[in-house]
Amino acid sequence: MKDHHASPTTTSARTPGAPCWVSLMARDLGASQAFYGTVLGWEFHRGGLGEEFSVAVHDGNPVAGIGALAPRLRVAVAWTPYFATPDADVAAGRIRERSGTVAVGPLAFSLGRGALASDRDGAVFGIWEGVLIPDWQSGHKDAPAWLQLRARNAFDAAIFYGEVLDWASAEPGCCEVGYENDEVVLISRGRVLARLSSGASGTAPDPLLRPRWDVHFPVDDVESTVRAAEDAGGTLLDRRTTFEGAAEAVLRDPDGALFTVTERI
Repeated sequence: MKDHHASPTTTSARTPGAPCWVSLMARDLGASQAFYGTVLGWEFHRGGLGEEFSVAVHDGNPVAGIGALAPRLRVAVAWTPYFATPDADVAAGRIRERSGTVAVGPLAFSLGRGALASDRDGAVFGIWEGVLIPDWQSGHKDAPAWLQLRARNAFDAAIFYGEVLDWASAEPGCCEVGYENDEVVLISRGRVLARLSSGASGTAPDPLLRPRWDVHFPVDDVESTVRAAEDAGGTLLDRRTTFEGAAEAVLRDPDGALFTVTERI
């Protein structure tokens, strides 16, 4: 999941519950690298988890991980956010106790331990205990990505994640929870790290309406990014505008993974 060096103090215990990484497990690693390299201008470095894992880099900064999906893992090709936890075993136990699912792990890696899970609605997410990539922070204008949960009920989802990840708890460094623009927001040090919105349906035929974590990548020009994605075999699924007036487009890569590009403003 990570291959860049970090100081020993940059660990999941310092920012419990905060988004700390996003990754994609693809059916064809080379094809995915070619697509995202063309569409988002990423370069790829070998990851610390072996030849089948890579770290996407933009302007010298780590953005995301892309790995090859092992045939034995029966999971959908999807962009997945990871959240920091001081103890992956404890977090995994809390997920199960609250009717979520732990699909994989916790597994040990060179820099920590991680697990892949889903919440009660079926939205997939990961937990990570260990070393973090320095300066990978969602929520600020230069962030490599930011997150939005499409939930059946944002308040119920906030309770689930809060109990699993110690949101709004007395733990040092924990994230706070607020409410704005009809959404629950996850806040750390005054910055919004993620938004949780209501209205998703697990039976909706439209994949955009199903419960999921939506990963947003900032771009300078949404229209040119959409054209590049379509030329590279991707599909435009939706256009919209944020509360701040930024243009957005929801795209599907050739492997089926959904992601959103958002105009920098």
